[in-house]
Amino acid sequence: MHLSNQALGAIMLALQESLMTQTDIVPILKGFELEPSGEEGLIVTNPPTIRVSNDETVSEEELKEMVK
Repeated sequence: MHLSNQALGAIMLALQESLMTQTDIVPILKGFELEPSGEEGLIVTNPPTIRVSNDETVSEEELKEMVK
């Protein structure tokens, strides 16, 4: 089994969010819900989103909410 391009993109978004907010990436990755997608490989059914409209700090609670 391998990761699809979509799953790799979700990992990159998680990394970007983690770097921008200087928070731990592990809770985001652990919250990923994976699903097989034929020959494409695994997909993430709940990919992270990135907020870019403000400079507010993301709390640990908000981070946990992002992966639900």
